[in-house]
Amino acid sequence: MKKNIKYFLRGVLTARELALMPNAFDVVGDIMIFADFPKALEKKEKDIAKVILANYPSVKVVTKKVKQFSGRFRLPKLKIIGGERRKETTHRENGVLLTVHVEKAYFSPRLGTERQRIASQVKPGEDILVMFSGVGPYVMELAKHTPCASVYGVEINPAAHHYAEINAIRNKVVEKVQLFQGDVKKVVPGLGKSFDRILMPLPKSAGEYLPLALSAAKRGGIIHFYDFLEEGEFGKAAETVGAACGKAGRRCTVLSVVPCGKYSPGHFRVCVDFRAE
Repeated sequence: MKKNIKYFLRGVLTARELALMPNAFDVVGDIMIFADFPKALEKKEKDIAKVILANYPSVKVVTKKVKQFSGRFRLPKLKIIGGERRKETTHRENGVLLTVHVEKAYFSPRLGTERQRIASQVKPGEDILVMFSGVGPYVMELAKHTPCASVYGVEINPAAHHYAEINAIRNKVVEKVQLFQGDVKKVVPGLGKSFDRILMPLPKSAGEYLPLALSAAKRGGIIHFYDFLEEGEFGKAAETVGAACGKAGRRCTVLSVVPCGKYSPGHFRVCVDFRAE
């Protein structure tokens, strides 16, 4: 049986403290990130980090969020509580290398399966647009592992864009990839290009960008729209898509509505795959 963190902390924390210790965490490259680290365990955080580093050989840095996603680029504030003093790492996912600074650019390792799901749908010769492309996880996955013709990525955060450029070189996909730094509302209309497939991995406010995505989609193009919804309300995402298509004068066919992970208790990230006629 796989031992969890609490097993290793039995000699360090009291029974009450163990009950407070979170089981959930993310690992990006060799950096462990606790999203919700209890204030009651602050005095023990360095001891906790030492135990983690001793029992998780692949982890070299232990961090905790001290401020949730905020600011223009919706980034967290992280405190290093143990290990090496750095916040940059290289994450390996689906045969792709992604260099990322976990405090300067948003990246979720929990979407690796979703990225594979999208990649499996790509047909030969497709031109693909990834809006809000970040450090390029979707861009690299699609360029490296699908028969597409090209992948365009647009990202407003200059730090994330910088890492995407590094990642395109590291993954040897430069010839297939076009990366742009700026607001998608300004960049996409200036591309003078329409796309066979468009990804919109910005669940918090992607709805306001649906008209833009529809204007850039070829007739019969596929759009992957993401939203955050409570369990039992997934149909609302399809309603949002239908309303946007109606306003744009485009017929749309919903192909699937796919939950792709919890965002918080009771709240899910949902993807609507639809065809814009």
